[in-house]
Amino acid sequence: MSTLKLLNRPTRHLFFTGKGGVGKTSLSCATAIALADQGLKILLVSTDPASNLDEMLGVTLGSDPAPVPGVSGLFAMNIDPEAAAEDYRLRVLDQMAPDTTDKERTSVREQLSGACTTEIAAFDEFVGLLADDQPQFDHIIFDTAPTGHTLRLLSLPKAWTGFLETNERGASCLGPHSGLKMQEDRFRTALECLGDPARTTIVLVTRADRGAIREAARTAGELSELGLSNQMLAINGRFTPSDPNDQVATAFAAEQTKALAEMPPALSALPRDDVPLKPFDMVGLDALRGLLSQSASIPAVDPADETFATPELPRLSTFIDEIAASGKGLVMVMGKGGVGKTTVAAVVAVGLAARGHSVHLTTTDPAAHLSFVVGAGAMPGLTVDRIDPEAETARYIDKIMATKGHDLDEAGRALLREDLASPCTEEVAVFHAFSRVVGEARSSFVVIDTAPTGHTLLLLDATGAYHRQMTRHLDDNAPGRMVTPLMRLQDPTYTRVLLVTLPERTPVSEASALQDDLRRAGIAPHGWVVNKSMAITGTRDPLLRARIRGEKAQIERVTRDCAERIYALDFRPVAPVGLEELRRIAEEG
Repeated sequence: MSTLKLLNRPTRHLFFTGKGGVGKTSLSCATAIALADQGLKILLVSTDPASNLDEMLGVTLGSDPAPVPGVSGLFAMNIDPEAAAEDYRLRVLDQMAPDTTDKERTSVREQLSGACTTEIAAFDEFVGLLADDQPQFDHIIFDTAPTGHTLRLLSLPKAWTGFLETNERGASCLGPHSGLKMQEDRFRTALECLGDPARTTIVLVTRADRGAIREAARTAGELSELGLSNQMLAINGRFTPSDPNDQVATAFAAEQTKALAEMPPALSALPRDDVPLKPFDMVGLDALRGLLSQSASIPAVDPADETFATPELPRLSTFIDEIAASGKGLVMVMGKGGVGKTTVAAVVAVGLAARGHSVHLTTTDPAAHLSFVVGAGAMPGLTVDRIDPEAETARYIDKIMATKGHDLDEAGRALLREDLASPCTEEVAVFHAFSRVVGEARSSFVVIDTAPTGHTLLLLDATGAYHRQMTRHLDDNAPGRMVTPLMRLQDPTYTRVLLVTLPERTPVSEASALQDDLRRAGIAPHGWVVNKSMAITGTRDPLLRARIRGEKAQIERVTRDCAERIYALDFRPVAPVGLEELRRIAEEG
């Protein structure tokens, strides 16, 4: 029997959103299966550039709805950003005059190769689903990217509607608007659909921990400001210990209870479902059906069974010691949302500062959890800030108006400012800020806590597009040597990329896929960090021990198939917060 109230009278559109790693994909898949099992026709869509629906459902998916074997009535698809962007580019090129030269066509394609084109083209596909391009389905369920990326996606109908209302030239940084399948009325239809409580429900997914709850509260407020106020709350992974004498289990449960008791009033007022922690990974139809069952059998565990022992891995302090001797360099911490990238980045930065180095710790994540993890304290040599999209966009616009707009008349300046009002300007501004921070590592340490995988891949796409543009126009006979941000990321003596994962199947698979993407871009990860390993805690709780058995298999998989260097961070019932706790972890041997 299901535990979700939202299955009683669901709206046509269900959006599952929240901080990375809270279980959005698991819950969206389980909900889609449960509704299909009721005899309804369901379309499940991932809007995450780093989607893992394929692995969860055990089927290869593309950009068109495909039936899911084993679930009658369920169809699924991924919105493929790259395929959507290429389709968009072809539409623009097809509209060019017959006498257009190859050089002009190449120039247009080059202009449309950036991350903003990829984003808006994928958004075009998303809007089509809201505009009832798939009327044969009873419900459309969206498995969204982690919160920062999703907030931008859901804000785009409003942003582009406003831009089109004021832009009379029919052109923007994306080229002719006619290159988009959607016109202004489709933007408006999407905005109305998202804000209609009879048609759309936003399911805020969170874990019972302070960071995820804080993110859910921020998301709820920002979505309400966009007019998306029909919200529900799903607390995933609720844990009840079976042995009151197991200190690890009881501390874990107590921390969850405390976090929920301190939940902001805006969240407490929402309709709420609690989903229990399960003893198995959420991969495959049986597991997904089991997620919404009220009970799940826990495998019997012999307390004397030592097969749970996991390989001994070096601690993160080993990595810090290894790079401290160089005195400078860039450390980029990457991975799936919710795996602990922010904690790892903060530990590395604090550890380097404690060893006497100057360190700039920053984040490209729109959710910006860094200040919460580091706390309000100060530390010699450590600077902590964030790449703020809003502030960077304002700075970029001011710079362009002061340079390109300097010699324009009033009408020309008005047109330039109008063009800069495009939502794509933010992507360009953030890329410039990222490039500036990357360059700082020439003389000191820079540690970057990146956004979850999909958002980071878009940023790296922008980095690659800039590199191609600069090198294409570079005069071979020009004196000196230009160094682009991508070249710095490709230099293993300049940049060390740490991939963070949990010892679970899906995070490991996604980190492995990200590693493949990085290698195709010429960026070789330095090593992996396996975070929140519970094996060393000594817990005897049957449910947690069952999860440790799966943990061991994934650590062995990382060691065997994925990484040359592996570092570990142990599970802590209370997430580390503050300089003192971070420094303690950075010095653990």
